[in-house]
Amino acid sequence: MNTLPTVLVVDDERPLRDFVRRNLDVRGFHTLTAANGMEALAAFETQHIDLVILDIMMPHLDGLETTRRIRQTSTVPIIILTALGEEEDKIKAFDLGADDYLTKPFGIGELLGRIKAVLRRARWAETVPDQETIARGEIVADLVRHQVMVRGALIDLTPTEFNLLVYLMKNTGKVLPHRMILQHVWGPEYGGEAEYLRVYMGKLRQKVEQDPLHPRYIQTERGVGYRFDG
Repeated sequence: MNTLPTVLVVDDERPLRDFVRRNLDVRGFHTLTAANGMEALAAFETQHIDLVILDIMMPHLDGLETTRRIRQTSTVPIIILTALGEEEDKIKAFDLGADDYLTKPFGIGELLGRIKAVLRRARWAETVPDQETIARGEIVADLVRHQVMVRGALIDLTPTEFNLLVYLMKNTGKVLPHRMILQHVWGPEYGGEAEYLRVYMGKLRQKVEQDPLHPRYIQTERGVGYRFDG
């Protein structure tokens, strides 16, 4: 059985697929490729995949719809590839459950940094916690099962959403600067990606707040960061 991380690279441009595959193969990854979303889903259903690198603009089935379909059954890390100026598509991809993005053109160093970061975050979700549960108001996080109950109902969270919510809950009442949150939840390579937090805090509010427009728990400290009120 192959114990190396298996990466599925999905892009309709063959030169880009080959570039990524060659660079990952020589660094010990097992790399699969697909030219569109339909091929990607077929590979995903028949192979064990540890990470998906996925272009947004593709024929037959684009990256946004592919992300949506993968997220129906899996929390596998997804890095999307965007062209310059596709800000709206990037935010849509985050809303659908993508974990990170790269803007074309990109260098191999940047790609490897993103890959290592998302795989590390996925492994963090598997580590043994130092406590079993944390409760704040109507929110209870089970750190062993990686589940969250809100007002008695189980909610569906991606690994990144779970890690972010738990970090906020552990720091109840503290104002957490953007950079501190990014470096703790996403990793030390991050710090300036404020759009990540805007999207993810919005997603968390939709899932844990009774009135997301007037949140009780997740508060914005304008120009600074966020604060969790218990």
